[in-house]
Amino acid sequence: MERIPILKIGDVLLVSIQVDLQDRDVLALQEDLSERICDTGARGVVIDISAVDIVDSFIGRMFATIASTSRLFDATTVVVGMRPAVAITLVELGLTLGNVRTALNLEKGLAILRRIGGTRTDVLGHADDDLPVDP
Repeated sequence: MERIPILKIGDVLLVSIQVDLQDRDVLALQEDLSERICDTGARGVVIDISAVDIVDSFIGRMFATIASTSRLFDATTVVVGMRPAVAITLVELGLTLGNVRTALNLEKGLAILRRIGGTRTDVLGHADDDLPVDP
């Protein structure tokens, strides 16, 4: 089984899922991500699912579980890049993803983290107070 890479950019962990997810992949990701948050003190997590074509109820619930686990370690999770077919499937399955924040793309996901204080600095190393404030 190949592990899903977790990249550290500033105080954000970026998970870019580029494979068709199997149950064991998501379980391994949950464990790996929890360890990386704990080890790095990351304040934000972005999970890019733009390459994911299909989800089932287990995988959908696991995204919510991953976000809840991240919150226990004081990190905010944003899922980005959800395809319309995936969103429709989640709705048809009756899954709301709990309190998982979503964004259309990586740029918007990082902006959400900055706006809600999910990061101390942006990915370029600027302090939050150096960034323009959205009205």
